[in-house]
Amino acid sequence: MREIVLDTETTGFEPSEGHRIVEIGAVELFNHMPTGRTYHQYINPERMMPKEAFEVHGLGDDFLRDKPVFKSVARSFLEFVGEATLVIHNASFDMKFLNAELQALGHPGLPMSQALDTVGLARKKFPGAPASLDALCRRFGIDNSSREKHGALLDSELLAEVYLELIGGRQPDFGLATAAAQTAANQRSTQAGRARPRPQPLPPRLTEDEANAHQAMIGKMGEAAVWLKRV
Repeated sequence: MREIVLDTETTGFEPSEGHRIVEIGAVELFNHMPTGRTYHQYINPERMMPKEAFEVHGLGDDFLRDKPVFKSVARSFLEFVGEATLVIHNASFDMKFLNAELQALGHPGLPMSQALDTVGLARKKFPGAPASLDALCRRFGIDNSSREKHGALLDSELLAEVYLELIGGRQPDFGLATAAAQTAANQRSTQAGRARPRPQPLPPRLTEDEANAHQAMIGKMGEAAVWLKRV
């Protein structure tokens, strides 16, 4: 099962008011395990950056001026996403921006049924508790100290860890079953190669005189003799 953990940064809250996407970050999971593949793109929004948005993510006009516009990255983004489930924190926000950008290019957009909202997962698992990304990182002991400002790729990487905790931990069951089977096979192999006890013990090679001499030597060493200690 392929999933894409995704986050965006924007110039504001509503695409209907002319706000645009300025950054997309995404992490690929396969069977709930990170594959190492990521998608990251800064985007020129073709408009001025409001001060309030800049204070959130730190992406200003000068930095974004030479970045590609959404039209030039749309194909690579859609190819990366494919038909995978999109794991998003507050999915309705990011999906409305992505679809506004895609629909402006004549694309039908991404169906909401393709998105999985981790805010909903968190509220269902921890009713009444804070469900922000920072709060969930604290709950699960995930280091988010580098998150001084919002960043799409960093936030998607943190969200991937949070998501795996929300669904039952970062060590999925399918891996444990394989490991258990391998351990059992190793134990069978070890037991098969282990020497078995002899039906009849071999006769001792120590003569009676040698045994008596050994006991006499131990007697001279006193109670501290190592041979008298039991493990």
